[in-house]
Amino acid sequence: MDSDKTLRHLAIIMDGNGRWALNQGLPRTAGHAAGEHSLSKTIDWAIANKLEWLTVYAFSTENWLRSEEEVDFLMFFNRDILIRRREEFNQKGVRFRFLGDLTDTKIPEENKILMKETEEITKNNKTLNLVFAFNYGSHNEIHSAVLKLHNKKVNETLKIDDIENSFYNFFQYPEAPFPDALLRTAGEKRISNFLLYQLSYSELIFIDTLWPDVNEDILENVLLEFNRRNRTYGRS
Repeated sequence: MDSDKTLRHLAIIMDGNGRWALNQGLPRTAGHAAGEHSLSKTIDWAIANKLEWLTVYAFSTENWLRSEEEVDFLMFFNRDILIRRREEFNQKGVRFRFLGDLTDTKIPEENKILMKETEEITKNNKTLNLVFAFNYGSHNEIHSAVLKLHNKKVNETLKIDDIENSFYNFFQYPEAPFPDALLRTAGEKRISNFLLYQLSYSELIFIDTLWPDVNEDILENVLLEFNRRNRTYGRS
C-alpha cells in the first residue's frame, strides 16, 4: 500500500431514501425510486472520473427485517432497474457484479436469473466494475471465507504465513482492490456490516445529504475531501 491519492474504488452506503420520501409526504418506496436517479448520476460520474470500481450497498441481509411490502418492492425494483438500464450501461462499458449470498431461497428466482444473465452479458466490459452488494452482510462474507480456508487447510498443508497472505483470495471478488474511500449519506456514522474486512484502510466520508439528493456537485466535494486526506496506513 502507498499514499497514492488516486480514487480507484469508491464504496457507497446509499442511505436516506426512506427519510427523503417522508420529507416529501410520500411512501418509503418512492424514496427508493428517487434514489435510482442518484445511482445513475453516480455511475456516470465514476466513469467520467475514471474510477475502476464502484461498490454500492443495494440490499443487506438485515433488510429482510423490513416490512413485507417494502421487501417485495425492493426485489421488484432491483429487477426492474436491470431490465430497464442494463443495456444502457452495457453500452458504456460497465461490468455488473453481484456480491452476496445469491443462493438464498428468499430471493425471487427471476432476480437470480436476471443477475446471472447480467453478469454474463457484461463480463468483458472494462470501463467500470459496478458491484451491487445484494443480500450482503460482511459477517457472512468473512464466515464463508473462513470455511473455505478451513476446507482447503484440511486437504492441504498451509503455513500460518500462507493463510495470512492468501485469506482475501477466499472472498467472492479477491481481484477487487480494497476501497479507497467509503461514502455514507444521510448523516449516519457507522459501517452497518458493509465490507468490514476491506475497509481497514479506507477513508470514511460521512455527509448529511440524503441519497436521492446526491448529485455531481456533491460527488465532486466528496472527491475533494478524499484528496485532502493524508493516507499514511499507520506509518505516522
